[in-house]
Amino acid sequence: MSEQRDIEKIINQMTLEEKAGMCSGLDFWNLKGMERLGIPSIMVTDGPHGLRKQRQGADHLGIFDSVPSTCFPSAAGLASSWDRELIRQVGVALGEECQAEDVAVLLGPGANIKRSPVCGRNFEYFSEDPYLSSELAASHIQGVQSQGVGTSLKHFAANNQEHRRMTTDAVIDERTLREIYLASFEGAVKKAKPWTVMCSYNQVNGTYASENPRLLTEILKDEWGHEGFVVSDWGAVNQRDDALAAGMELEMPSSNGLGERKVIDAVQSGKLTEEALDCAVARILRIIFMAIDHKKEKAVYDQKEHHALARKVAGESMVLLQNEDQLLPLGQDSKIAVIGAFAKTPRFQGGGSSHINPTQLDTPYEEIVALSGHVSNVTYAQGYQLENDAVDETLIHEALQAARQGQVAVVIAGLPDRYESEGYDRTHLSLPANQTQLIDAIAEVQNNVVVVLLNGSPVEMPWLHRVKAVIEGYLGGQAVGGAIADVLFGKKNPSGKLAETFPVKLSDNPSFLNFPGEGDRVEYKEGIFVGYRYYDKKEMKTLFPFGHGLSYTTFEYSNLKFSRTELTDNETVEVSVTVTNTGHLAGKEIVQLYVRDVESLVIRPEKELKGFAKVDLEPGEHKTVSITLDKRSFAYYNVELKDWHVESGDFEVLIGKSSQEIVLKDTLQVQSTVRLEQQYTLNSTIGELLSDPVTAETTGQLLKKFQEASPMSGMAEDDSHSELFAAMMKDMPLRNLLAFGGGAVKEETLLQLLDGLNRR
Repeated sequence: MSEQRDIEKIINQMTLEEKAGMCSGLDFWNLKGMERLGIPSIMVTDGPHGLRKQRQGADHLGIFDSVPSTCFPSAAGLASSWDRELIRQVGVALGEECQAEDVAVLLGPGANIKRSPVCGRNFEYFSEDPYLSSELAASHIQGVQSQGVGTSLKHFAANNQEHRRMTTDAVIDERTLREIYLASFEGAVKKAKPWTVMCSYNQVNGTYASENPRLLTEILKDEWGHEGFVVSDWGAVNQRDDALAAGMELEMPSSNGLGERKVIDAVQSGKLTEEALDCAVARILRIIFMAIDHKKEKAVYDQKEHHALARKVAGESMVLLQNEDQLLPLGQDSKIAVIGAFAKTPRFQGGGSSHINPTQLDTPYEEIVALSGHVSNVTYAQGYQLENDAVDETLIHEALQAARQGQVAVVIAGLPDRYESEGYDRTHLSLPANQTQLIDAIAEVQNNVVVVLLNGSPVEMPWLHRVKAVIEGYLGGQAVGGAIADVLFGKKNPSGKLAETFPVKLSDNPSFLNFPGEGDRVEYKEGIFVGYRYYDKKEMKTLFPFGHGLSYTTFEYSNLKFSRTELTDNETVEVSVTVTNTGHLAGKEIVQLYVRDVESLVIRPEKELKGFAKVDLEPGEHKTVSITLDKRSFAYYNVELKDWHVESGDFEVLIGKSSQEIVLKDTLQVQSTVRLEQQYTLNSTIGELLSDPVTAETTGQLLKKFQEASPMSGMAEDDSHSELFAAMMKDMPLRNLLAFGGGAVKEETLLQLLDGLNRR
């Protein structure tokens, strides 16, 4: 095994030039080997929802062909399953395919936060919520690496837009960075230990991610314990010597000697120590040898089994957004008009470096026909062109004829490839005009309209009130057609829930005024209020809230219990709740647990997701779900402490079907074991001193003396004004006791008090 190899001995036999060479790729996809020292070359390739192994000499962005592999749903869809085990199974399958193709590291998953719904790469990111994102990324990593194949958690960090992504500076305050954008990676690194982490193109607070020692060394390695190496996103290196010094070990792709030369020059000039270079090489060698030691000779995988898994996963990921009059599921003998070009040419994946060449592709129309059992009951009309947004009246006329003849019209709509991709952001949330007009026209002639959406991120739905059912299919992979048919006919009871908020309109989004920034600078002025944290705090109407998703059955929650109602911040509490299937069909429900700080001295969201579980229930069956909460479940990031901190007090535990549909709640008390160092001055307020247990008694005595001598004493004694007096005093600086105290409070007394308090 690699641990038994003497990596230090190998490095000692290398020349300076060879060491520098190891820190750059051999070509576009392969790392350098060194035959004389027994170091093999290994291959890395794009993911994350499928293996995109380019044929020899091919490019990075998918212009040329890649070997066939299973295309699973992209992360936007996978996240909607809220199913750790299912995502782990996808990872296992990806690992098997990597072994079969002699790929050592799969470049993924992507754990960046969905700051704005128009980010062009949102389809391959999990969520707007860092806890959900990190949990699902960890499951993905664990699945892939269980097969002896490495992963590359990306894009670290703050790669939340495609506009000028290679140069823009993401300006983010420390608390927001920690609570939202780094937290999305932190849990995955600590829990799943990815072999590699990929740094992003952009700058973070003035320094390129590739040469940011605070991110790559202090936080990722020293604080979180990452033991693998950091690889650049392809072409993300600004200054190679600075990047290596900061903790970015591997430059990809090959820079044809340019990067190596800069590293050599830096060592020879004393700018970079050879010890730092040795450490970088050691990290790279460790992963190379791990890959070789875990290589499975003559590995194969079953394409049919993987396709069946892709269909299962796509079905589990679909979200039933609306289902008026229980129109769905459809009966197998229903006369169905299937409308939309996507029905025969589905959009099943995103564009750019994650583009997969699927082993097969199911179309919605063919799969609906197959499950209906009556070919004559299913008609088809194209409805719209995919190549442009122009309305084709002939196609609409044909679609209306089909819709009139059916008992139900199923419109397959969504975003064409040209609308969203790596490399650029969307500018709006609209569907193409020809699709919107088609849906409106069909709703005029058919009362029973189902819209199935194939898209990588949220869209506006001005037609929502005119249709009865909406299924969000996201980019469902190569088996999306079969999964759509399964859900329409009830072969699969939908159980997905949104991992992101669908706003009513783009301008509702909290980042709207600061996205994508000005020139090469984008300021994250919305702070921690990203996604539902913003909408819930503002009590703002959304199209569909975070966590929303319907089922063909119904569920009830009861019996919320805590293992303890009082705890310290270094203890855990077990939260349990019973879920009952009260309907007539088997189904799965996603239990969402949010935490709310009842009263805080710092600005906090209305609630934050801190736990979830997916439970499978037969009709009438009930199960108890348990979720463990720890310090991080109650903490915020305190920039002065440079650590996570819990304020002593009450916290509400909220159980919800979505972020806006809370069904149960109860309160527990958490006591902090860390006392914040407070320096009091004459400008400290009475309220601050009264709220501090150490100073409350002394301040109370001082305040009583003030009341007795102050002209305001009558107000304090009058019941009708006592609350007003207390409110006024709360924010009054200590120095005002001198001005309004009639001489009863002396300055020397206050100064002595402050000196004593600040010395404790």
